[in-house]
Amino acid sequence: MKNIAIIPARGGSKRIPEKNIQFFAGLPLLVHSIIYAQQNETLIDEIYVSTDDSTIKATALAHGAKVIDRPASLSGDLEPTISAMKHVLQVLDSRDVENVVLLQPTNPLRPQNLLNQAFETYNKSNCDSLFTVSRNHQKFGKIIGHKYHPFNYNIGQRSQDLEPLYFENGLLYITKADLILKDIIISENAYPLEVDHVFAKVDIDTFEDLDYADFINKMVNDKR
Repeated sequence: MKNIAIIPARGGSKRIPEKNIQFFAGLPLLVHSIIYAQQNETLIDEIYVSTDDSTIKATALAHGAKVIDRPASLSGDLEPTISAMKHVLQVLDSRDVENVVLLQPTNPLRPQNLLNQAFETYNKSNCDSLFTVSRNHQKFGKIIGHKYHPFNYNIGQRSQDLEPLYFENGLLYITKADLILKDIIISENAYPLEVDHVFAKVDIDTFEDLDYADFINKMVNDKR
């Protein structure tokens, strides 16, 4: 049984045109996820990019990934990621695929040993999916009727005393292939793997996010 990586990279993007092939740290954005998967070849048997775009397809093939042509019906702005993942498994003979690793091209920076840690936890915990999360230390509230209502704290409470809240950082996901075919990425017994790393704050959706990612990448490399 195989573990495969799926990198969904459609061509249409509004806030950053051709986002998935915008250059970041000297490479097209999606290539960082391809390279990350290649660096974990002991865990990932095959790497697939799902795309509807000819330039993205050529880029993926040039960097050693396999490509699944995504139909236009699954490439719209509102189409969920699970649709592309399910389509990949439907095109492949998925009977020999056990686990699917989702690597989003918008998360180009990942801790080097993260996938090893994730698979070790995934196997030990006997779960059928895993996703990465990070703790948020901010004070949140709602504005209702022009009045502010604290959500996760009391006015005057210290930040260090907040009840822990976590966000889905998108660094990686591992899911059983049979769940993907049922339109599920994060299952009811999914394991939330906490990642305390500056890379967890990088998720590229705007040009400002690209600038921030470049700053973080340079900062981390300068410390090495």
